[in-house]
Amino acid sequence: KDFSLSNDKDAHASDNDENAERGNWSNKGDYLLSMVGYAVGLGNVWRFPYLTYQNGGGAFLIPYTLMLALAGLPLFFMECSLGQFASLGPISVWRILPLFQGVGITMVIISTFVAIYYNVIIAYALYYLFASFQKVLPWSDCFSWADDFCSKTRLVSDCNATLHGEIVHANYSFITNNNLTCINGTMNYKPVQFPSEQYWNKVALQRSSGLDETGNIVWYLALCLLLSWMIVGAALFKGIKSSGKVVYFTALFPYVILLILLVRGATLEGALDGIEYYIGRQSNITKLMEAEVWKDAATQIFYSLSVAWGGLVALSSYNKFHNNCYSDAILVCVTNCATSVFAGFAIFSILGHMAFVSERPVSEVVDSGFDLAFVAYPEALSKLPVAPLWSFLFFFMLLLLGLDSQFATIETLTTTIQDIYPKVMKKLRIPITLGVCILLFFLGLVCVTQAGIYWVNLIDHFCAGWGILIAAVLEIIGIIYIYGGNRFIEDIEMMIGKKSRLFWLWWRMCWFFITPVLLMAILVWSLVTFSPPTYGSVLYPTWGTAVGWCMIIFCVIWIPIVAILKIVKAEGNLCQRIVSCCRPAANWGPYLECHRGERYSHIVDPKKEKEHEIPTVSGFVY
Repeated sequence: KDFSLSNDKDAHASDNDENAERGNWSNKGDYLLSMVGYAVGLGNVWRFPYLTYQNGGGAFLIPYTLMLALAGLPLFFMECSLGQFASLGPISVWRILPLFQGVGITMVIISTFVAIYYNVIIAYALYYLFASFQKVLPWSDCFSWADDFCSKTRLVSDCNATLHGEIVHANYSFITNNNLTCINGTMNYKPVQFPSEQYWNKVALQRSSGLDETGNIVWYLALCLLLSWMIVGAALFKGIKSSGKVVYFTALFPYVILLILLVRGATLEGALDGIEYYIGRQSNITKLMEAEVWKDAATQIFYSLSVAWGGLVALSSYNKFHNNCYSDAILVCVTNCATSVFAGFAIFSILGHMAFVSERPVSEVVDSGFDLAFVAYPEALSKLPVAPLWSFLFFFMLLLLGLDSQFATIETLTTTIQDIYPKVMKKLRIPITLGVCILLFFLGLVCVTQAGIYWVNLIDHFCAGWGILIAAVLEIIGIIYIYGGNRFIEDIEMMIGKKSRLFWLWWRMCWFFITPVLLMAILVWSLVTFSPPTYGSVLYPTWGTAVGWCMIIFCVIWIPIVAILKIVKAEGNLCQRIVSCCRPAANWGPYLECHRGERYSHIVDPKKEKEHEIPTVSGFVY
């Protein structure tokens, strides 16, 4: 490959950039808000609050905070430092350890799968956003699309009552015809579905019976998916120079909406019940004795911070070399976790009101994931005065939360392309960015068929789980144990300045022992407790589960393939080949010569270096 760059102007770089070839963030704010937008996503709103109430209320914040310090922050800081030091994306940065370059490929492929289905969720939010522009929300009542099971209230089927001094059990029509009263706690209810649930399944998704029944493409969801990809493409057409400005709105405005929803929710009857259910009138400290609680805390932190996806490395690679990535990592991680806690109050205050209005316990209206975002919360909003306004604000917030995470995911893919084909990307950045968006749009069409939600759930179940954990475990083992933790610390000190031994004590403890052990524990736990994917009560066919396994195998198979390729291309006997592949490549180090100092004065200029590249059919490995 020829690394020489033409003099054509790249929109990604400007005359004021420290790195004129790759480009830099226009200012620190662009970077920080892009990182916050990437880390703060839909999971902060639809998963964390549910986990909190499920795992002991306020007591859950103890393992959550500990896992942030022990697993989340160390990995986050490591990836930010890695990308900033080398100014390279998630694949090229593995010049640090050529044997493990397949880990970078795994991260990029998983990010590609996630980008496909994540934009489908954004399309759902867009559909509900447009549906909110009506005087009466279409899911506020059982309209023409509803069936006999649809009801706004729970319907009693039978209960116990006192008749002539004796307790009798009878159906509810008999009770009412005889002017009797049900004894508290003895009522059985008919299986009914609320309007918002039937609207989600019958109208929005037109959901089929299972993965076997693909059905037709739902045209309005396909149009919403196209619109969401057009928004992503427009925001990224100049790379970080354009997306860095868009995030000032997409990353900050969700906080305004959350605050509005919290203030409105706090003024409603029953809000206190919801908040008490969230944090707990008396937090259940005994829950901390259960291993499941600690596993949930570690898993939530791990996925919430978006570590091991490749995005943190990609975004940090556009920093200036001497940027303080240490303070940035702490700021973004704390902001992410504080957002999760804050969102819980906004969500549960309004769910508490819904429980009050519908005369149900809060536990029956609380849910997580799709059911919280598109069933439970819309149902609650439909009961408020001026319901369309609150519905619009909520789905606009979901849209923004999804978009800025998607911006960073696509930037990860384009950064990878830029590092491999810099000349091509310099001349054709806009067509390539748009081409990536168009390709992923067509790949996502299967997710907007009538069986689309099953595909979304399948990709999420497999790709966004073990693959990321495997990549994270290998990443920390490779950098700390093979490349060398102390050597990596010296690299970081070249950027942020010399620090004391005491400063590094905590990070050494985490990187060398605590974090790898925690990640391995989560991985083993996930494998041991594996259950076949389901969507609600719908079981997946055997071939569907097999497709899921094939997806995850396709993601991680590159790790051994690339390792074998590297060893085959190396010289010497087997042992010598493995040792040479465990050493950094000759062109590993700071991107710019002015930052290399004595430690990297030997570096081979990447513009001239060709000997260490290993081309493959994928084009990824070099």
